[in-house]
Amino acid sequence: MRLEDFKVEQWMNENEGDAKYNLTDTCLSSFSFQELMAMKEEDLSGLVLDYGEIQGSTRFRQEVLSLYTTGTVDSITTANGCLEANILVMETLLEKDDHVITCVPGYQQFVSYPKSLGCKVTTIELEFEHQWKPDIESFKQAITQQTRLIILNNPNNPTGTQYTESFLEELIKICSPKGIYILCDEVYRDPRKIQSISDLYDKGISTSSLSKLYGLAGLRLGWVKGPVDLISRINSRRDYVMISTGPLIDALGTIALKHKEEILERADAILCANKSYLKQWLASNPQFACVIPENGTVSFLRINGMKDSASLAQKLLNEEGIFFVPGACFDHEGYMRLGLGQDPQNFKEGLERLAKILKSEK
Repeated sequence: MRLEDFKVEQWMNENEGDAKYNLTDTCLSSFSFQELMAMKEEDLSGLVLDYGEIQGSTRFRQEVLSLYTTGTVDSITTANGCLEANILVMETLLEKDDHVITCVPGYQQFVSYPKSLGCKVTTIELEFEHQWKPDIESFKQAITQQTRLIILNNPNNPTGTQYTESFLEELIKICSPKGIYILCDEVYRDPRKIQSISDLYDKGISTSSLSKLYGLAGLRLGWVKGPVDLISRINSRRDYVMISTGPLIDALGTIALKHKEEILERADAILCANKSYLKQWLASNPQFACVIPENGTVSFLRINGMKDSASLAQKLLNEEGIFFVPGACFDHEGYMRLGLGQDPQNFKEGLERLAKILKSEK
């Protein structure tokens, strides 16, 4: 199995540590361990550090279930982050020569990983001129007799595209008679505002984690929610790759989800402040353009006249400490990925500095 280099992740790995203004991170500003522990309601000192419940504790899975409107704890299994959750789904469902459909610009995992399994992948282009909105007709035309899986990121990384409930219902009408599964990586989904594919479709699979809206990427705790028979098959595969996430991480994840309302309210405050400033900033700086997403933590910033996003991103980092993932990492020149979830004062200062630098170079 040969995998292409994962351009976004490699860029982050190599450059993130030098950032003064991290304008590209897709997570909410991270909680400290002390802040998370201040939420706990019981003593963890007696916690036994064995493997724990292999698929995740019933308590944790019940908390995860509260983010959805259908299913049981048997509909859920855990993973080391959403990234691994996606891989578990793809490896369980896909065989060589299966056909997969996904959207670009998007997360490279959804293209490169199915290809590494020997699948044929069709990409559907999202376009800035159409507000990055999907076209249902493109999906209809892309489906073949071999189509096994459609993979979406809802909301999308990097564009912020939200696949609305009405769009998903149209897609389900197409897929259901053909037995096509729909996998939605919903790591940017706010459960108060966006319906899950796993609640809408009997072959809908949702993956997520505590990384993005919850500001707890360091826990590396994710999950899959889907049809019980598929979850059972995934659990058999998990035995080969991870066994369990462990009782400590499980307990910390349970604490977080028991306080999901206050954590999501914190996310609302940060995102509202940053989106409000971004709107003002764009109005004052016509060199830039961006579709500000309704939900989620990520957007795609267009910089007029930029031809080499990687070179500019490296220059901004080296000289000013301004960190972006360039559009080149998504095979879309002219853009930088703009994260919306970091400290509002740092976000504001970074954008002000960016505009000043690029104006001075004209």
